[in-house]
Amino acid sequence: MSRLRAPQVLGRSVLMAAAVVVVFPVLWVVAAGFRTQISLLMGDFAFTPVLMNFEEVLFSKTSDFLLNYRNSILVGVASTALCLVIGTSAAWSLYRMRWHPWVLHSFLGWAMVFHMIPPIALAGAWYTMARHVGLDNTFLGLILAHTTLNLPMALWLMGVFVRDVPQELVEAARIDGASTPVLLSKVVVPIIRPGLAATAVLTFVFSWNEFAVALNLTMKQTATVPVAIAKFAQDYEIQYTQMAAAAALSIVPALVLLIIGQRFIVSGLTRGAIK
Repeated sequence: MSRLRAPQVLGRSVLMAAAVVVVFPVLWVVAAGFRTQISLLMGDFAFTPVLMNFEEVLFSKTSDFLLNYRNSILVGVASTALCLVIGTSAAWSLYRMRWHPWVLHSFLGWAMVFHMIPPIALAGAWYTMARHVGLDNTFLGLILAHTTLNLPMALWLMGVFVRDVPQELVEAARIDGASTPVLLSKVVVPIIRPGLAATAVLTFVFSWNEFAVALNLTMKQTATVPVAIAKFAQDYEIQYTQMAAAAALSIVPALVLLIIGQRFIVSGLTRGAIK
């Protein structure tokens, strides 16, 4: 009996250790937001929590963090919606419209290769292109850039769910005279709703955390949260505690979405393996 339990104990111990490694830096950053600059730099283990860092970040006359928060939500929601619409349509075309196998594999392979390219490698080219077409320092330019970055992931995830839609339902809808838009909206979308939820959560989180492209394509009025956090590192001073407070606040939307959609994410990432 003990031999059977030993691997389970070892596995749980490894998972707990991994959880501590992942969670501890986050907790340290959140705790740093409640400390004074002197306490943090001196490395005091015990400290009296203060709220002045959060007040400075949120309500100071020189802070635009709430504006940056709004910008990130706007860009994240818009780019996520575009990724869902385009990714679902592309997945339906690739898997259900009888393309030759080499077209399917070539397209998915290129999407995977593009997704592996670091965003910083494309930031300069996007800045030049956006400036030429008048989309620099605009929400539209950043939304299109984030859509391009996250579309390969959305395509791969939605492809798993679209592929599993029963062919019998599709044929029955076609017999009833349903066009492709009606088929997708009335038949396919209700079936792949878990996939849409998982893809939406992951796409929004990736857009929310993106920094390099947002830094190049935005200025003060259109900057997102990651760009705003980086601005606490100034030329002659690094405001560590205010940066930590801003980072702690930036975790909230992604954390809420991940808690709500974690079962959809697990389902979406394991569906292919189970099949």
